[in-house]
Amino acid sequence: MQYLIWIGAAISALGLAGIFTSIYKVNSARKQGLSDEDLRARIQKILPLNLGSLFLSVIGLMMVILGISFS
Repeated sequence: MQYLIWIGAAISALGLAGIFTSIYKVNSARKQGLSDEDLRARIQKILPLNLGSLFLSVIGLMMVILGISFS
């Protein structure tokens, strides 16, 4: 089950990279000085990336825990 641990770690790292990407996009949108409605619209476009990345991160961590449990 060693492969499950490494695959889970890779998926979790991919999710973490996506979370950092969404943080970067939100910060850059905030620094642009957009109006409240424009900022809200931009954040709503970034939200699926954030949620998908969080999902990947959780699934990856579950795979790591399962791999450790089965080893």
